[in-house]
Amino acid sequence: MVQEHRSSRRNFLNYILGFGFLGWIISVLYPIIRYIIPPKIPEAKVKSVKVGKVGDFNPGTGTIFKFGNKPGILIRLETGEFRAFSAVCTHLDCTVQYREDMKAIWCACHNGVYDLNGRNISGPPPRPLEAFRVIVRGDEIYVSKEG
Repeated sequence: MVQEHRSSRRNFLNYILGFGFLGWIISVLYPIIRYIIPPKIPEAKVKSVKVGKVGDFNPGTGTIFKFGNKPGILIRLETGEFRAFSAVCTHLDCTVQYREDMKAIWCACHNGVYDLNGRNISGPPPRPLEAFRVIVRGDEIYVSKEG
């Protein structure tokens, strides 16, 4: 009877220590996993933004602007026409920029190049940039999502 009593006490302690160790492992691994896999942040529902005045942009230049929580790029062509795209590279989400010397949109991360219609023409980007609609009302420039 004494041997059986010790055995049950030992089993009880083994269970308590096992659950304690399991709890400790979970309390250590959970923050690490949450850090590695961050939560999805919903995109702000922005349909249109005011970028500036027509006089603020010289022909043959490009400007990065904020469209919701992501960057956009507004390009004024040599002809004076405006074009706007998402400034997020379709390869690895780097921010693209307008290069006046290349007359193209360029991604510095892996040397990806897009033409002035947003189509990928060289480098690793797998698809074109998302195009935005440019609306000029009087002297103000607005950029909105298509559709």
